[in-house]
This record gives sequence, structure tokens and C-alpha cells, in this order.
Amino acid sequence: MTGGRVPWLPRVYPLTDVRLAGLAHARIVAELQAAGARLVQIRDKRLGAGQLCEAVRAARRVPDVRLIVNDRLDVALAAGADGVHLGDRDLPVAAARRLAGEAFVIGVSSHSVEQALRAQEEDCDYVALGPVYATATKTDARPAVGLDAIRRVSRRKAKPLVAIGGITLTTARDVLDAGADTLAVVSAVMVEGEIGRRFRELVASLSDSTKR
Repeated sequence: MTGGRVPWLPRVYPLTDVRLAGLAHARIVAELQAAGARLVQIRDKRLGAGQLCEAVRAARRVPDVRLIVNDRLDVALAAGADGVHLGDRDLPVAAARRLAGEAFVIGVSSHSVEQALRAQEEDCDYVALGPVYATATKTDARPAVGLDAIRRVSRRKAKPLVAIGGITLTTARDVLDAGADTLAVVSAVMVEGEIGRRFRELVASLSDSTKR
């Protein structure tokens, strides 16, 4: 799988969660990097812009990891991150692209087949669809879309499709088989004291893939 600015998009794309991990974002990124991760999304909806910016800057000191910031384009640009992941209630993709430039990675969230297909037409680099399964990592989580939604979008996608929401070691292969290019995971990996092991275990379960 290749695509625009993200030919390096891996099979497993972890998102940080300091509450679940019991660690600061920079430490989470360091543990993931040591386990082989090369792309991490910093997600923290509780921090203000200044605190989040400092957290991203600290995480940037970890070598050989590309960082995507959830929601906050201003923070992503100020902290020198590699990209931003925009929700459907955040800044429009076109506006983000004008501000960030062509080299900046922009991912977008979608929560239905129709929304995912519309997002494919925007100037983004990948489209995330979910939650695939019910998830407890977001208090405002949308209803699960299921594997059929992944299949339907995958047949018509022009850009990488990232599946997110409730994906576990047990279900990861099913989601890839349904047509997702990448699995975005939180609780499957963000387990206090087990982050590196959980990440390696998930990657190993998909070892027939040529991408990490």
C-alpha cells in the first residue's frame, strides 16, 4: 500500500492514552519506538494548547518516530509534528491544507460509509473509519460501524483506509481481511507496564504483512 505523503503508513498505528498507560506521552512514544513503532498519534483531549504543545515537543525528542497530533492543527504546527488527524467536527481539510502546506500529513475521521467516501475526495492523506467495534476509550464514541462498512469503503477507496475503534489482538486480522490498510489502536496497546510487549505482539500477529 502506498499513498501521497504516507507511503510509510504502517499496519499498526498506535494512539497515546496517558490514562490507560500511566505514563506521559513522551514516555509512551519512547516505549513504542523501542518496540518498533515508527508512527504514533498523540491524543489528549484534556490538555490545553500550551500543555499539549509541550507534550508533543517532548515526544519529538524520541528519534525515528513520526508524530501526528489529534485534532489540534495549531499545536501540530507549533510543536513541529509531522501531521494532524482531524475529526469531523474540527477544521475543514481544505483550510488545514492551506495553513499547513503540501508536505504536511492530514488524516481525517469518518463514522459511516457515506462520510468515508466523501472524505476520500478531500485533500487528505488517509481516511479513518470507525469505531469498527464498540469502544470505551472515548466518552462520545459513535455507534460501531462493523466490518461491512470497512468492506464497502475498501472497494471504492482511493486513499489508505485506517480502521479504528475496539480493535484487539483477536479481531485485528479480521479487520485487515475486510479491507483496512492500517489498524489504529488504543486500548489494545495502552496497557500500563505492557505497552511495548502489546505492540510487538500485535505486529507479530500480522507478520505475513510486509509493512510494520
